[in-house]
Order: sequence, then C-alpha cells, then structure tokens
Amino acid sequence: MQKSYRAPNPGENRTWFLIDAKDQPLGRLAVVVANKLRAKDLATFDPSVDAGSFVIVTNAAEVKLTGNKEEQKEYQRYSGFRNGLKRFSAAEMRASHPDRMIKEAVWGMLPKNNIARKMMTRLKVFAGAEHTHAAQKPVEIKL
Repeated sequence: MQKSYRAPNPGENRTWFLIDAKDQPLGRLAVVVANKLRAKDLATFDPSVDAGSFVIVTNAAEVKLTGNKEEQKEYQRYSGFRNGLKRFSAAEMRASHPDRMIKEAVWGMLPKNNIARKMMTRLKVFAGAEHTHAAQKPVEIKL
C-alpha cells in the first residue's frame, strides 16, 4: 500500500522574496504574493500545511490601479458601534495607509482560517523603496 506524502513544515528555513510594487496592477501583484505566502507554486503544496515563504513588498504607495478605481473603489472599516462604518476611497487609502491596500487585496485571496492569519504575519509591506529585512537576503522577483 502506498502512503500519501505530507510536506513538512519548513519552520525557520523559509525563503524570503522581495517584490517591487512600482507600476504593478494591484490584483496581479496580490495573486503573486498570495501564491508565495500559501506555497502554491511548490510541487509539495498541501492546503493544510503552512509551508509558505516570507514576502516583502516595497513601493506600496506606487501600486497601479486600472480604470477609475482610484476614485470609485471603496474600502470600509466597521468599529462595532452604531454608526461606526467608515468608508475611504482608494485615493484616501493610498494617501494615509498605502500598505493596507496590498494587505487587504492579499487577504481577500487567502482562505479565511487560522493558517491564513499566520500567513499574513509573514507579509511585510513598505510604502517606500527601503525595507528593514536586508539581513534575510531576500530573492528578488521581477513581475
């Protein structure tokens, strides 16, 4: 009888990837990031094993939105209180928190479970070109 293979959890031996978001469409960038976080690009992919990599995204403030999404796309946040719904356009979100645009796009492409919440902790998004993870020697991905 042949036993099924289960990929081991890499633990501390995860690879680091660096992605430059400058002039990249938000959705296409989020697909690449979500696949790296989830390890769907590996032959040993298992949805129940958290074997993904760390992903660093730089230049989040310069990500591209196609069409009229800059004015029409809305983000919303709810505080839990009555009348606590806050709405922001993509332009307002880019001005105040450009990293949240990418984080919310990636979060929408991950399954909603405990593993995905751990995956999101491995996503590091920076508004500018500098990042604080140079010691990890990330592999740069060209999109």
